[in-house]
Amino acid sequence: MKKDIEVCEIQCIHEKDVKEVKEKMMQDELILDMAEFFKVFGDATRVRIMYSLFDKEMCVCDIAAVLEMNQSAISHQLRILKAKRLVKFRRDGKIIYYSLDDDHVKEILDKGLLHIKHK
Repeated sequence: MKKDIEVCEIQCIHEKDVKEVKEKMMQDELILDMAEFFKVFGDATRVRIMYSLFDKEMCVCDIAAVLEMNQSAISHQLRILKAKRLVKFRRDGKIIYYSLDDDHVKEILDKGLLHIKHK
């Protein structure tokens, strides 16, 4: 049977290293928050929406046209992205424009793409 990962051939715990890492470990609540945050990136539609907003703000109608989806599906995903502070909106009369919340979102998307393309 082929192993998917490499493991130690002997049982050996490096107590100093374990203690050092445990002392620096994030609190469980913060780890759970981070896991929830990254779940948002697990949906292709949400990633496509964020990339649509990479260089310019757009209204729901325009995002739906770009992604060839209906507006209600886009609105649903925008609510999730807004709740996680990944997108923001501004009202101009009867039109609401969405944009990425800040440059951190662009950095996260850029770093993810860089990692995926890295060989």
